[in-house]
Amino acid sequence: MATVPNDISDVIEADRKNVWHHLIQHKAFENVDPRVMIEGKGMRVWDATGKEHLDAVSGGVWTVNVGYGRERIANAVRDQLIQMPYFSGSAGSIPGAKFAEMVTERMPGMDRVYYCNSGSEANEKAFKMVRQIAHKKYGGKKHKILYRERDYHGTTIACLSAGGQPERNAQYGPFTPGFVEVPHCLEYRAQVETENYGEWAANQIEEVILREGPDTVGALCLEPVTAGGGVIVPPEGYWDRVQEVCKKYDILLHIDEVVCGVGRTGEWFGYQHYGVKPDFVTMAKGVASGYAAIACMVTTDEVFAMFKDDADDPLGYFRDISTFGGCTAGPAAAIENMGIIEDEDLLANTTAMGARLMDNLWALQEKHRVIGDVRGKGLFCGAELVADRQTKEAVDEKKAQAVAADCMAQGVIIGVTNRSLPGLNNTLCFSPALISTADDIDQITSAVDKALTKVFS
Repeated sequence: MATVPNDISDVIEADRKNVWHHLIQHKAFENVDPRVMIEGKGMRVWDATGKEHLDAVSGGVWTVNVGYGRERIANAVRDQLIQMPYFSGSAGSIPGAKFAEMVTERMPGMDRVYYCNSGSEANEKAFKMVRQIAHKKYGGKKHKILYRERDYHGTTIACLSAGGQPERNAQYGPFTPGFVEVPHCLEYRAQVETENYGEWAANQIEEVILREGPDTVGALCLEPVTAGGGVIVPPEGYWDRVQEVCKKYDILLHIDEVVCGVGRTGEWFGYQHYGVKPDFVTMAKGVASGYAAIACMVTTDEVFAMFKDDADDPLGYFRDISTFGGCTAGPAAAIENMGIIEDEDLLANTTAMGARLMDNLWALQEKHRVIGDVRGKGLFCGAELVADRQTKEAVDEKKAQAVAADCMAQGVIIGVTNRSLPGLNNTLCFSPALISTADDIDQITSAVDKALTKVFS
């Protein structure tokens, strides 16, 4: 068990009085203590009461890919902070240069890294580049950015404008113009019956392009595997057709790897499962496993060249800055994080343990009729809960939340879709660290088994 201070009541009271937590209604804290996490080691975390939890969501939001307590990363960050903690991104740094080389070597066809501090900001950079390209090449006309229903790209107003989750967007409008939704590709909730649903779903993107006018559409932004919208793995044929459509209409393809990137799916990046050649790739969460704040917008030399084609144009280059993109702790941590993944062969482990997690979830589906669908890629899996398998009616979201709460009471932290889709916040989410063992996976699914039995008996 981790060491917990004998009395941290002052910390809990300071938290209750002064901290505004994310994604949570604070009314309850008038009567109960807020949860304060004290320590983490490997796959496990300890809260202020000393209770141990197996973390099956990598820090709550798919982030701590290599697990807790990595001295190798912490020491690299400490050493870098002493040497040079920060300088504006208008100049380079040793870890910034080294990690840019390291990550692009693992992304054939991608060449340039723009550093910033969050996935939202990384996506904003790509959106701004698309808009600037529209002005530089198309008189401002080819400025629209397509996004997919159920996908999520961040918390800023522009990113919410590209957000396909109505409950996340509610009450935050009006939104930025020029963002246009395309249909989702979740075959379990297919919009039509067809032999090749993946191809059909991608064809719907083309229909939107034709409706809007191909000369007005500059980019398509997609998650390789949809995360908070229900852990959706695209059907076979989807990505091939998406690539064809983008090439046909000269549309830049922006892949949001904020969740899937850096090993989560068993490849370095989720898009690499599908043979996709993107123009922009954005990443954040797993880049440094949460040990330092870092995000990257990675693009091609072809895109980069558009911003240096006329050195005499004072508005021709990308006139943008990310203040904390100049922090050196992020790339210093990212170098060690990526080194750990390679040295410990964690991509292979992710594939193997992801297969075990899917097998265990399918076994639970055989046992519990409330599980309507199981889907995932690597250590990124979901189980959709339904009241009726025939009609696919979703369970009441309070029931799904009760399953997650019961797992927490057992000492296992799982996720559940939250404030995303009206009537469809019904998917249990699993994203344990890439270091997971067979025993860890079995403990996670055993807790879910007990929780489902309790909540739906």
